[in-house]
Amino acid sequence: MRHSSRISAIVATLAALAAFSLPSAARADTCDIAFSVLKAGWVIGGSGGSGVMRCGNRSYPIRIGGVSAGFLFGASETRFRGRAHFHGSPFNVAGVYGAAGAGSAVGPGVQGIVLRNEKGATLELTGRQIGLQINADLSGLAISMR
Repeated sequence: MRHSSRISAIVATLAALAAFSLPSAARADTCDIAFSVLKAGWVIGGSGGSGVMRCGNRSYPIRIGGVSAGFLFGASETRFRGRAHFHGSPFNVAGVYGAAGAGSAVGPGVQGIVLRNEKGATLELTGRQIGLQINADLSGLAISMR
């Protein structure tokens, strides 16, 4: 067997092993999620809000809290809607999500974001934002189940 054929065979084998050993998004549970977040600050900011995650006929109330640091001025409210993807229990959506972002809101605006927590849960969200805010910051968002 030539050297390049061996490398190709090894790469193909490793790719197949990785595909079978990693959890698949196709096997993840998915629920609808909606929440509102108020964010305000001057250099350091805070955010808070609440909402609900719906999985079939069951609803899970959620609370949102967070902090931001960087260039931040103003206040805004964002109403997010989207999908929560997780493995196992819906309670795995609870956790800390981090993001870096830059933007501004003067009146109404639209926002989209994908976040992941330490338990592997992923949030795919779109939101309508209103307020007066300019930011280039690092943010932490914590979701807890009530």
